[in-house]
Amino acid sequence: MKIDTHRHIDQALCGRPLSVEEGKSHVELVTTPQMAADEQGLVHGGFVFGAADYAAMIAVNHPHVVLGASDVKFLKPVRVGETVMAQAQVREVRGKKYWVSVSVTKDGLEVFQGMFTCFVLDKHVLE
Repeated sequence: MKIDTHRHIDQALCGRPLSVEEGKSHVELVTTPQMAADEQGLVHGGFVFGAADYAAMIAVNHPHVVLGASDVKFLKPVRVGETVMAQAQVREVRGKKYWVSVSVTKDGLEVFQGMFTCFVLDKHVLE
């Protein structure tokens, strides 16, 4: 399926789509030293969140989708050099409002979970 949103995302920072289908996506993020928050190699949670957000956006897959809110939990740390997988699924749609669940795993263990509230706008948010 063709990705119709967020086409200029830097996949090195937000992840690489492995699959996109109607209402679902799967994104892989390989963490790098640039993502480290400290000398021990803890990956800053913003990068994990970014991969989850990107997965949610492409699960909705509309050119004018934006994130309105999120309810997330960071469950386990991620270290530099580890690969995480973000899986997103649209759970409910009411008009222009979409609720998308996202789970991020590392070696089969969940490290992050969230519910993202997305909106599909009539035009680009900056217009």
